[in-house]
Amino acid sequence: MITLYDVYEEGSDAVKDAVLAFGARHPSIGGADAEPDWKTAEKHFTQVIETIMGSASPLSPGSTDGAVRRAENAAIGFLLAIATRSDFRCPICVKRRQRPSL
Repeated sequence: MITLYDVYEEGSDAVKDAVLAFGARHPSIGGADAEPDWKTAEKHFTQVIETIMGSASPLSPGSTDGAVRRAENAAIGFLLAIATRSDFRCPICVKRRQRPSL
């Protein structure tokens, strides 16, 4: 599965900007000017891909390569779609905050 780092390294300028914007939605502890928590951003990007892939069906029985690629491309499209929306939060972060505490 593709990593957020790979997406950045292989992407166009717009994709790179989208990756940086996604990272900025995951600030490290230390305030608004803190560097992004790239470990969390990477984990959440993978979870976005897995969520998308969970509803995808492979092109041929027994093969998930096509479904994985489609899910990765959809996740990159998602990053591009939310990159310029300053009010958009990471859906994985939102989902975690909505869980009731035990």
